[in-house]
Amino acid sequence: MPKPKPRPKATVKLSPALSAIADSVIEAKLANGLRVRLLPNDAVPTCSYYTFFRVGARNERPGITGISHLFEHMMFNGAKKYGPGMFDKELESNGGSSNAYTSNDLTVYYEDFMAEALEKVVDLESDRMRSLAVTPKMLASERQVVIEERRLRVDNEISGMMDEELGSLVYKAHPYRWPVIGWMRDIENISREDCLEYFRTFYAPNNATIYVSGDFDPKQALALIKRAYGGLKAGPPAPPVLDAEPEQKGERRADVHYPAQAPSLMIAWRGPAGSHADTLVLDVVQYALSVGQSSRLHRRLVHDLELAVGVSVDWTWRFDPGTFTVGLELKPGGDPKQAEAALTAELERLAAEGLTARELEKAKNNLAATLTRELATNSGRAHALGTYELMLGDWRRGLALPSAYESITSEQVKEVVRRYLTPARRNVVTLVPQSSVEAAA
Repeated sequence: MPKPKPRPKATVKLSPALSAIADSVIEAKLANGLRVRLLPNDAVPTCSYYTFFRVGARNERPGITGISHLFEHMMFNGAKKYGPGMFDKELESNGGSSNAYTSNDLTVYYEDFMAEALEKVVDLESDRMRSLAVTPKMLASERQVVIEERRLRVDNEISGMMDEELGSLVYKAHPYRWPVIGWMRDIENISREDCLEYFRTFYAPNNATIYVSGDFDPKQALALIKRAYGGLKAGPPAPPVLDAEPEQKGERRADVHYPAQAPSLMIAWRGPAGSHADTLVLDVVQYALSVGQSSRLHRRLVHDLELAVGVSVDWTWRFDPGTFTVGLELKPGGDPKQAEAALTAELERLAAEGLTARELEKAKNNLAATLTRELATNSGRAHALGTYELMLGDWRRGLALPSAYESITSEQVKEVVRRYLTPARRNVVTLVPQSSVEAAA
């Protein structure tokens, strides 16, 4: 086996700390298409192991919505070598812990453990990629778990109901229109055959990227991974996802009636894809509007006008155009129209005047600090670089983000706000509080 070699230094100018990370990354690709990234770091005798699968709600279709999230649960319930309940038992007996998450675009599994358990973790992860046991009993069990999760987090939670309604407003044709957890009837009817086909396609080595970060010998780690995964066959090419979303030609609105103490608003605009240059400008806008007590929306809507008791802004990178979402929690008896008008006025002012020098500096500093904090741990480093690679095409672009943010100007902010956050592209969901008597009726 050839000795693994670090990749060349990133071409973008990096800080000494980020340059050290870039210089340490070792890349490899197995014959079956599995991508491996090794991030040796002997600061503490621990490791983190991340497996990124390029599959999420975006890859589903009507009839099997929620299957990606269902698999997140099933992946912990037994394979050929390690049977039901053994994955976490084996990991915990070696001082480790595991978790996973599913998004619109990705499904990610990760473990944190003592360095000497790396061989065991490689064995555990390769076993379930090779031979997950999709039995009728296991499917029925995990289906019920997901059904209860949906009831808890969507059907009986205000933010979940509003977010689900908002997705179907923003998107008319794209798979982002359905929730990651899936529609209830689809969850109830996903078949074992659906699962087997999904597993063969999306849980194949050629659709996965492994990141290992921590205290290990790179040559030995790569040998372990090659021995464990090398015999797995590549799967068929994943079906392409067509972005057939039509242009939005006007504002869209919906109301959600539910027992509540106070009204709420969720307002969203469709933005660019995560790899688009405007995405970074919207990152700055998000931080300037909502991060910290002195952020623009918090200061204006919560403190000055006292129209809201809480303000949030969510702008999450996605493979295809995502959503820039503002959430407003109003006080009891609050007027949604008045709060929405105040928000619109702030966005119009931002489009006309941009950010002050201080606001721009603060947003950039907070973004850089957030990135730096994540890179400070083994788990954070593996997660960050893996996310950068899948979302941006290259983990080096992620390390260059502080420099990219630093070059953003107030003029760019004005242009991007005018381009995306306009009334014609607006989607509004309003929570209309009901009394318990009205809800019963």
